[in-house]
Amino acid sequence: MNDVINDTQIEPTRPSTFTLELQDEIGIITMDVPGERMNTLRASFVDEIHALLTDIKANSNIKGLVLRSGKADSFIAGADVNMLAACTSAEQAEALSKAGQDMFNQLEALDIPLIAAIHGPCLGGGLELALACHGRVCSDHEKTRLGLPEVQLGLLPGSGGTQRLPRLVGLTKALDMMLAGKQLRAKQALNAGLVDDMVPPSILLDTAIALARSGKPSHKRKRDIKTLLLEANPLGRKLVFDKALSTLRGKTRGKYPAPETLLEVVQTGLEQGMRTGLAAEARAFGELVMSPESAALRQLFFATTEMKKETQWQGESPNTVAHVGVLGGGLMGGGIAYVTATKAELPVRIKDVSHRGINQAMANAHRLLATKVSKRHLRHTEMQQQLGRMTGTLDYSGFERVDLVVEAVYEDLDVKRNMVAEVEAHCPEQTIFATNTSSLPIHQIAEGAARPGQILGLHYFSPVDKMPLAEIIPHAGTHPTTVATALKLARAQGKTPIVVQDSAGFYVNRILAPYLNEAARLLLEGEPIEAIDSALVDYGFPVGPMTLLDEVGIDVAAKIAPILERELGPRFKAPDAFGKLLEDNRHGKKNGRGFYRHQAGSGSKKAKPVDDSVYRLLNIKPQSRLPAQELAERCVLLMLNEAAITLDEGVIASARDGDIGAVFGIGFPPFAGGPFFYMHQQGIQAVVDKMEECARKYGERFAPCEPLRRLAAEGGSYY
Repeated sequence: MNDVINDTQIEPTRPSTFTLELQDEIGIITMDVPGERMNTLRASFVDEIHALLTDIKANSNIKGLVLRSGKADSFIAGADVNMLAACTSAEQAEALSKAGQDMFNQLEALDIPLIAAIHGPCLGGGLELALACHGRVCSDHEKTRLGLPEVQLGLLPGSGGTQRLPRLVGLTKALDMMLAGKQLRAKQALNAGLVDDMVPPSILLDTAIALARSGKPSHKRKRDIKTLLLEANPLGRKLVFDKALSTLRGKTRGKYPAPETLLEVVQTGLEQGMRTGLAAEARAFGELVMSPESAALRQLFFATTEMKKETQWQGESPNTVAHVGVLGGGLMGGGIAYVTATKAELPVRIKDVSHRGINQAMANAHRLLATKVSKRHLRHTEMQQQLGRMTGTLDYSGFERVDLVVEAVYEDLDVKRNMVAEVEAHCPEQTIFATNTSSLPIHQIAEGAARPGQILGLHYFSPVDKMPLAEIIPHAGTHPTTVATALKLARAQGKTPIVVQDSAGFYVNRILAPYLNEAARLLLEGEPIEAIDSALVDYGFPVGPMTLLDEVGIDVAAKIAPILERELGPRFKAPDAFGKLLEDNRHGKKNGRGFYRHQAGSGSKKAKPVDDSVYRLLNIKPQSRLPAQELAERCVLLMLNEAAITLDEGVIASARDGDIGAVFGIGFPPFAGGPFFYMHQQGIQAVVDKMEECARKYGERFAPCEPLRRLAAEGGSYY
């Protein structure tokens, strides 16, 4: 039983957020932000914590402290990012950082031990708060994660994290965590020395109390000879920083300022001391908050957060999905089944025409899970449990319980219509039919169906286990409940779904097609394959367009192109190069013959050599003529133009959805925020001017669309 002083709680100014009670001379501080699912740190808490510390210092009965969360499944998810939107200058953002630093410095300066009891996410400002404590104990629960992910928002830790983390876990481990925004599981945190102990949630509080009672932990790290040589002297540390900077520039191509700035701040603190390091941290934090890259990344964060809160569609709530069926055990079907069983944690029944297809899906799931087990991210028993949710059949046995079926067979309208008829015959009346088509109109697939209101598109991207986007495509007769249910399932599968109109190419493939077509035109003009790819990677895309064509399949791109041209007009006409490549049996990576040479069975991540015979096939003499920036702009401007048209036509509901779709579906540079946020930051008139310049040089296909011209004339923007 808790021994509460005078049977009352010692409360700070706003007791609804922080409460303090005494248990056998140990003060238990509970943080519970009212009305929120997770705790986040806010500037308004500064006065509350000052009042709390005043109460603690005035009470000589308190010999130690434990900080815990009042939320069931989270510690502190980070600082409230909304605070930054109110900053209009770097100085204002710097002041926020300094306030956080001062608050945590006061906690660190307490004479009595302060121990953080961590269960669930402990991220960003939450971990910075835990680092300011004298010790940390975490639960061994799967939900427990510790990390400083600020670089993913174009920022760096601003409340002392850049200074305390390297001093606690060592320079190399700290950089590994901060530069990539990596989150550690409980066991990894224990091994890194980030926490002092790891225990089951049931004894977390008792363990933290015992640690607080035993005094401040010493945190003397065991360091091997290699670590001592690298981190314990200036020359060794310089080698670490130089190596980190070289690796960073290879990955970011100079497009993300936050990681390099973080490196400088950490180095300043280690070389010139904690006080100077904290000052550098606050100054850099303020500058990064005002950077266009951080504005774009925060916009994406807000957009995805907002979308997760949307639980209905057109006022309708989703149906319950307890069992899922998948038609087709190939690459896509197997991937869909995998995320259903592992992320959504739902039983999934795979139907295929052969045992080979089912076995392929099962083997792929086993391979992915076995990799997690080998990395100790998953227990073997958990792997068996997840695999146990996947079963297969050659008929429709087991489908009598299925609430939603995802069809992932090949792109043939008659075959898909037949699948609809079979599902309606073998599944319950309420079963939803979701087709994974990438090009066929949904309303055509639904023609002749008994229950067309339960049919929609659910378009995943390959590889399904990695690509975060899903397009939900209702046709005119799809019931809103069907859409709401598909949205709920996609989110449970770990996807970020957007709803798009049932029109040719939907959204992602439609804006991607002009981009790929222009890359092919550049090739036909003689630009080398590797020069085109390098230009777009330098621009910020994860891979270049020629590599993307090889990955997706040249045959797939060639099949979609005439559909888009027929439905949307001559601006989608593909260059003749695609036809010649197919005649030469070049399908890309899948058959080892594309723009690059792909060695069968090779899993190497090394750059593939260009297949020079492509140049002879297309009668090209490759020679770099255009600057890389111009190569990239020619491809990107056509994507921007098409994105503007899709929004004007209602293919997407908002600029927000268009940005999410482009970033998560095709890797549009995240630091630019997506096509619409990029045009917003550049200025609509500036984008129109650039398109008109390209139209004069390269042809009318670059002429800005009417919606862009109209927006520029009105002085408007997308945000």
